Amino acid sequence: MNKIKKGYLLGIIGLLLIVIIALGILFYSKQKEYKQASQNNYNMAFYEVVDYVQNVETYLAKSLISSTSEHGAETLTNLWREANLAQSYLSMLPIESQELSNTEKFLNQVSDYSYSLSRKNIYHEDLSQEDLNNLKDLHNYSVDLANTLNQLSDDLNSGRFKWDELTDKGTVAFAQQVDNISKESFSNLEENFHEYAGLIYDGAFSEHITSSEKKGLTGDDIEENKARQIAEEFIGKDQIKEISNLGYSENATIQSYDFSATNQNDENINLSISKKGGHIVYMNSNREVNTETISQDEANRLGKEFLNQKGYPNMKETYYLKQEGVVTINYAYVQDDVVMYPDLIKVKVALDNGEILGLETSGYLNNHMETRDLSKIKIPIEQARQAINPDLEIGSEGLAVIPTEWKTEILCYEFKGKVEGREFLVYINAENGREEDVLMIVNTPNGTLTM
Repeated sequence: MNKIKKGYLLGIIGLLLIVIIALGILFYSKQKEYKQASQNNYNMAFYEVVDYVQNVETYLAKSLISSTSEHGAETLTNLWREANLAQSYLSMLPIESQELSNTEKFLNQVSDYSYSLSRKNIYHEDLSQEDLNNLKDLHNYSVDLANTLNQLSDDLNSGRFKWDELTDKGTVAFAQQVDNISKESFSNLEENFHEYAGLIYDGAFSEHITSSEKKGLTGDDIEENKARQIAEEFIGKDQIKEISNLGYSENATIQSYDFSATNQNDENINLSISKKGGHIVYMNSNREVNTETISQDEANRLGKEFLNQKGYPNMKETYYLKQEGVVTINYAYVQDDVVMYPDLIKVKVALDNGEILGLETSGYLNNHMETRDLSKIKIPIEQARQAINPDLEIGSEGLAVIPTEWKTEILCYEFKGKVEGREFLVYINAENGREEDVLMIVNTPNGTLTM
C-alpha cells in the first residue's frame, strides 16, 4: 500500500514537473513572440520616421522655389502633414535622449510654421524674405537630420544596435550606441539645433515659448524667507496656526517657493510664491462646502473685489465651472474695453459664504502687459461683420486679444450670437478680416464653457 502511495505521489510530482516545464516553455515562447513583435513595431516606427523626415526635407526644398501662392499652399500643407506624421511615429520609439527630444521639437515647429505660412498662401499673400530665410534654415537642418537618421537606419539593418538593448539599459545605453555609431553626427546635429532654435517666427512657433521672458513676472529675485513672509501676509498672519516650507520648484515653468499652512480652523492651504518678484502663482484650500447661498453674480463680484485688493485691477469675469459648492471663475484683463484673454487668472469662490479658496495666476504672469499696442486695427467693425455667417444672430460685439494654439496673440473683433438656438463666439482678425476662430458656448447647470 505504501508502495502504491509512493508511486502515486511520484506520479503527481512528475506530472507537476511536466506542467511547470510546459508552462515555462510556453512563457518563454510568448515572451520571445512579444519581444519580436515589439522589435518589429519599433522597426516599423523608426523606418516611418526616416521616410517622413525625408519627405519633410523634400517639401522644405520645394517650398523654397514655389512661385505661386496656390502651389505654395499645397506644398506647405503637405509639409505640415508629413511633419505631424513624423512626430507621431517618433513618439513610438522606446528611447529618451536630448537629441530625439530636439528632433521632436524641430518637427513640431516645422509643422506649426508650415501651417502658418500655408494660411498666408491660402489668402494669396506672398511669403516675405524673412519667411523664405526661415524655410531655408529649416531645410538645412532637415538635411542634417535626414542624413543622421539614414546612418542610424543602416546601423539598425546591420545589427549594430537593437531596440531591446535600449529599452533594457535606457538612455545610457542609447548614448553608448550613439557614440559607437556616429559620435560626430549627433554632436553636429545638436550644435545645429542650438543655432536653429534661436529662430523666432512671425506666426506659429513653440520652442521659444518655454524660454521666453514672462511678461507679467516683474521684480527682483527673492529669498525663501521673503517668500514665506509674502505667503503669511497673503493668508493673514492672524489666521495662520502653522506654516511649513515644501521646497523650491526649480524646474517648474515659473520657479517658485512652495508652502503649506494650517489656519485657525485646521484647514490646509497650499501656496506657491514665484522666486522672481514674489508673486502668488498658486493658492488652494480644499475646505468642504455643504451649502450654496451665494449666487453666481455675487461670486463674480467677490472674486473681482478680491483680485482688485490683491493688486490685479481691471479684471473681467468670463467663464466659470461649479463643482461641489465651489465655483472656479476665469477672469481676463481689460485694457481700453479690449478683453485680454491671454492674461487669465482663475479664482475659486466658496458658495456658502463667499470665501476665496483658490487662486491660479500662471496665465497672467506669463502674458500680462499693462499696455498692449492696439493700433493694428485696420478694418472697421462693419467690414468684420460681413465676414460672419449671415445666419448668426449677433447679440454682442467688441474687441478682444485671443491666444493662438502656438501661444501667440491676435487682436480680433469678438462677435457673440446664436444660430438655431446654439450660442457661438466668432473671432475676426481686426488687421486683415480673416476668421481666426469659432467657439461654441455650452451652458450647463454647473457652468458656462466653450468648445
